[in-house]
Amino acid sequence: MPALIFDCDGVLADTERDGHRPAFNATFAEVGIPVHWSVEAYAEKLRVGGGKERMATLLTPDFAERWGLPTDTIGQRELLQDWHQRKTARYTELIRDGRIPPRPGVARVAGEALAAGWQVAVASTSAVSSVRAVLEHAVGPMAERFSIFAGDAVARKKPAPDIYRLALDRLGVEAREAVVIEDSHQGLTAARGAGLRTVVTVSGYTAEEDFTDASLVLTCLGGDDEPARVIADPLGIVPGSLIQLDDLRAVMELAPADREEPA
Repeated sequence: MPALIFDCDGVLADTERDGHRPAFNATFAEVGIPVHWSVEAYAEKLRVGGGKERMATLLTPDFAERWGLPTDTIGQRELLQDWHQRKTARYTELIRDGRIPPRPGVARVAGEALAAGWQVAVASTSAVSSVRAVLEHAVGPMAERFSIFAGDAVARKKPAPDIYRLALDRLGVEAREAVVIEDSHQGLTAARGAGLRTVVTVSGYTAEEDFTDASLVLTCLGGDDEPARVIADPLGIVPGSLIQLDDLRAVMELAPADREEPA
């Protein structure tokens, strides 16, 4: 049974700029630290995988001392856990209020895969509750049929391949039997490190990134109001304005041999 594995942020919905970023900033204001990540500054923070890990970049010795924050490892771990819980609560509320629309074609393609007997999953290192909120918003009741691999299920966040290796193991499929939809170079690196064929749908922060190793690069999966446009098609799949399940089958069949990194 083949598997279709979606990343979450940037793939199911374009959540980073107007979802995660304001949730981080509101949390910083709530806990009383003078940090506000601009659109440009947050683009740099996205180079760090994981929300707690992004927050941890603030905890330099000078910053911690100036604002009376813990300087020991255990204290900082507990602080980051508290901050991240606050941030996740704000973010999930924002998503459930419907303020960020799902990306075009996600529900349609997921429905086609499920109807064809494919396994469908999300693999993300965002918090589980955040991923579930975005997934339910993006695909509705179909979310109950998705497997979710998220949060701190693995020690190393993307671009490490660990979350995708976990997904393959739990789904019981080989890398050649699955295709991933990602939106960033970091996510592409993680998927390819697990030997997975990868389709990229670029998002607001990632359009200019390097996707040389992707099997297909698109503006989106395609919907009535926003047709898919091909950015790169190295396999010669030549999809139409609505990406179909047959296009994803072609990616699995035509992509070169796996290039999995050693575990």
